[in-house]
Amino acid sequence: MSSAERDHDVVIVGGGSAGAVVAARLSEDAGRRVLLLEAGAAPRSELDYPREVRDATTIAASAPGTAHVWSYPADLAPGRPHTVARGRILGGCSAVNGGYFLRPRPEDLAAWAQAGGPAWSWEGALPAMRALETDLDHGETELHGGSGPMPVARAAQDHPVSEAFTAAALEVGHAAEADKNAPGPPGVGAVPQNVVAGERRSTALQYVLPALARPGLTVRGGVRVTRVIVEQGRAVGVEALTDAGAETILADEIVLAAGAIATPQLLMLSGIGPADALRELGIAVVADVPGVGAGFSDHPDLVLLWRPTVALPPTVGGPFPAALNFASEAGPASGDLEILLSTRPMSALFPDTAMPDEHPLILGLQAQEARGRIRLRSADPLELPEISYGYLQSGPDRALARSGLRAAGELLRTRAWAAVSDGESDLDRDTLADDDALDAWAFDHLGTAIHLCGSARMGTPSDPLAVADGEGRVRGVDGLRIADTSLLPTAPTRGPAAAAVLVGELVARFLRGEEAVVR
Repeated sequence: MSSAERDHDVVIVGGGSAGAVVAARLSEDAGRRVLLLEAGAAPRSELDYPREVRDATTIAASAPGTAHVWSYPADLAPGRPHTVARGRILGGCSAVNGGYFLRPRPEDLAAWAQAGGPAWSWEGALPAMRALETDLDHGETELHGGSGPMPVARAAQDHPVSEAFTAAALEVGHAAEADKNAPGPPGVGAVPQNVVAGERRSTALQYVLPALARPGLTVRGGVRVTRVIVEQGRAVGVEALTDAGAETILADEIVLAAGAIATPQLLMLSGIGPADALRELGIAVVADVPGVGAGFSDHPDLVLLWRPTVALPPTVGGPFPAALNFASEAGPASGDLEILLSTRPMSALFPDTAMPDEHPLILGLQAQEARGRIRLRSADPLELPEISYGYLQSGPDRALARSGLRAAGELLRTRAWAAVSDGESDLDRDTLADDDALDAWAFDHLGTAIHLCGSARMGTPSDPLAVADGEGRVRGVDGLRIADTSLLPTAPTRGPAAAAVLVGELVARFLRGEEAVVR
């Protein structure tokens, strides 16, 4: 079938943090026919987005069970079930998350460059990181961008809780970190956010909506892709379900940007994955790619609840204004632990729920050993996959959790913190002092940051579990690429919201022939 007989040059499956970027960038090319398919709603204007999606002072829209997310059952560890929410609206997770927009660190990018080539290094990726942002604090510099789609501003630090948190971190010996989007030692500082005037600015708002008038861009919501069609070793289209029924859509190139859970699921449903497992489910094997769904990483998180002892003013802007990034005793220089501050109680972060009125300190384990797996339960595309994280199963990971919890407890006992609280939390001092008791507490309070990466990772030809090359091209299938965080070999040591946008920028450049990866 010739390209003239196809309706689109490129079909992008998933309008999330990265897919929206790819669609907008490719549609800049005159004459290129781009179709963006989103399984959830695809609002056509900012005001069409529900208030809870735009309101950055809460994360109500990200709660499992809401209309704006997929809710995936998962096992964080054996005997520890959990529900994982992923964005299900144009903009994806960038439309429902906490507004945290930290770049990957140079050390993160160095590791990705080993798998994907020099375009993924700090030096190689910096032009794209600058191009994607308008830094409202620094403007256009050699390090920051001043005219890109995503607005980035560091949260104000004038709230009493922010002031106490920073002073407490300095009191126990941590360094101040003036710009968390710059290279340098980790420390305590303001969180860069994609939040303006109290509203989160998703990739849908910043990339797609301004591009809707382009004649080559078509955006459709309510389209659930169920399979990639492969003929003679080349992806030629997708099958999808809509309210009107089944549909076949043909294109020259297919880009999977459905997210780090749905992208490997789609690959396997299309016969691209571990051959034996696919045959067991009755799926015809198109390409034996053992790494699909294997070896993903994420950030376990543990929440300590504390109660203010003074009246606090309301929060303006995002609820997570400051973070402490630091290294455990055996951790990397970039910091393998993070304590994220919330100026709002759990009940305000998740209004109209049974959440408690205490405030959270959120401990993230940013560089742990655990690797997870995503498997199909059946060949039914509507059945959710099986997701196993494997958290806290190794001695080093449990030691990392203990180190972080004790560091958080130390912060809460400082003189500086006494300005807002009595230092008590739901983690008592006797438990903190006992390794076994602390391990048990960590298991009982285990959560995940939903920063899943590496479920269809890029890698070199010598990597047996690599699913794609450094340009996102899937092994064994021409015309098929990946453009979301499933491509990243490991989760960065910061949250991946900015990294997901970077993935979209880089893959769009590869598709446009602007970058070349050395093979």
